[in-house]
Amino acid sequence: MATQRYSVTPHPIETLLTWVKSGEIAIPEIQRPFVWDATKVRNLLDSLYQGYPVGYLIAWRNPTVRLKDGTCSSGKRILIDGQQRVTALMASLLGREVLTKDYETVRIRIAFHPQEERFEVANPAIRKDVAWIEDVSEVFSPDASVTELTDDYADRNPNADRRHISRVLERLRKIINNHVGVIELADDLDIETVTEIFIRVNSAGTELSQADFAMSKIAVNETYGGNLLRKAIDYFCHLAVAPDFLSTIEKNDKAFTTSEFLPQMRWLKDTNDDIYDPTYTDMLRVAFTSEFGRGRLQDLVALLSGRNFETKQFEEAIAEESFGRLKKGISAFMNRTHFERITMILRSAGFVSSALIGGRNAVNFAYILYLRGRAEGVPPADLERLVRRWYAMSVLRGRYTGSPETSFDFDIRQIEIRGLMNYTESVIENELPDSFWTGMLPQLMDTSSAQSPYFLCYQAAQAKLGDKGFLSRDITVLDLLLNRSDMHHVYPKNYLKSKGLSRGRYNQIANFVLAQSEINIAIGDKPPNVYFSEIAAQCNGGAKKYGGIDNQGDLRDNLRMHCLPESLLLGEVPEYDDFLEQRRNLMALKIKEWYCKL
Repeated sequence: MATQRYSVTPHPIETLLTWVKSGEIAIPEIQRPFVWDATKVRNLLDSLYQGYPVGYLIAWRNPTVRLKDGTCSSGKRILIDGQQRVTALMASLLGREVLTKDYETVRIRIAFHPQEERFEVANPAIRKDVAWIEDVSEVFSPDASVTELTDDYADRNPNADRRHISRVLERLRKIINNHVGVIELADDLDIETVTEIFIRVNSAGTELSQADFAMSKIAVNETYGGNLLRKAIDYFCHLAVAPDFLSTIEKNDKAFTTSEFLPQMRWLKDTNDDIYDPTYTDMLRVAFTSEFGRGRLQDLVALLSGRNFETKQFEEAIAEESFGRLKKGISAFMNRTHFERITMILRSAGFVSSALIGGRNAVNFAYILYLRGRAEGVPPADLERLVRRWYAMSVLRGRYTGSPETSFDFDIRQIEIRGLMNYTESVIENELPDSFWTGMLPQLMDTSSAQSPYFLCYQAAQAKLGDKGFLSRDITVLDLLLNRSDMHHVYPKNYLKSKGLSRGRYNQIANFVLAQSEINIAIGDKPPNVYFSEIAAQCNGGAKKYGGIDNQGDLRDNLRMHCLPESLLLGEVPEYDDFLEQRRNLMALKIKEWYCKL
């Protein structure tokens, strides 16, 4: 028979709030913005007043840790589900302030109408209306008495039924006696089991990632500065997207402003680069893997808890060391030189816009390689070339798309054993043999996804190799990617639709070229044999209908840049499927040419 890995105990709301105030239950999200709007807080209070269930809370007790003096410390509970509900109760019933998404400290006031027994978010009109108690926290104040509250309300509302008001206020006060089920998970459960329980219990099926657990562990640890480190991660991610948020931090978070972290990220106020806007998961992955030589975030959670992987015990010294190493990794991630260098390397490979960046994990591991290479003293030019080639290889081969943590862990451990340069060069050679470019890649390019990694790499190749836009004399693909461009169908979409082709057929990536809008519009729905003969005539003294190219040499060069067969100019327009096959082969060879120059 399976051992039960958790206990379910009903607790009065009053007890839960006392635990939060005393620190018995830690709310990791308390350092982060309160994301509920005020109407959800109102609805929660109404559900409690009506006696409706408000769901379970899930708490996971920190493991018992052996302290330096040999004694054991029983860990506090971490609330991993129900944070917003408990915060809402603290805000509305205890009058506590909360952080908004702009990290401003505000009070959420919920008003109550005793005669109608109705809750509402307080507003100026309600504050002027004596029929409302404008802030229910007054009712739950330790000094408040129902008699005095009733007298005060009756004085302001002479026509109100005093006995009814007294009963209603008494009922309102009793909502803190309502019970909420707390599911307490055993401290020896691994993260996968905790995640599975979370998803099964949570009716919304909310995903709870290992990064969420790690962030919770970091946030509730004040001994080793985890609470400030948590803010540093959050604030960096926010500033990377919205640099003007710096003034809000300086205005509203004095403790963080005077910490060592803000100077490390202040440079973000001057940048608008969006090629790599990391999330907290990205930051944790890069910092942890590069610094600890491990790829699984569950190991980070274990190390922050003080786990000794050899003895299976928990030791305070390991927790202290792990927080120190993580802080070092986060600082390396935020370093301006490092961060700008990784984005520069991506851009130098032709990935000039965030639209060309597919999965984030390939970027994350490229950053890990860069940080490891810097730490090992790899010459800058060699390191840049290595990172460019590894990133391109990992995108083309989908190395980090399936099980990124498994791949991260495998790669970083092999790097530790075999050395950075030796391992990466051998992987690249094995992953991209000559047969890949001529056999596998053309087949992989049989897709209609404009976000496919092969098409992203093809566009990066055109940008890197300095190609001109389709039928453009002066405008480059790089210009088009950074500004406004159209994805032109070589065999026009409506032309193919008229022949009965489906969306998946006419939107093949081998039918796409990057073109100026005016050229795309001028071609319209004309069959390819018509507009290509007009282009040929344009280069023999005819009218300029499409772009500025007016000689055969430039035109042939342009078609080669776009992997289009020159036979199109001779009126030899192949069947659509034959055209796609020819062009896929040519596009694959262009990607190979690009890769060899990285």
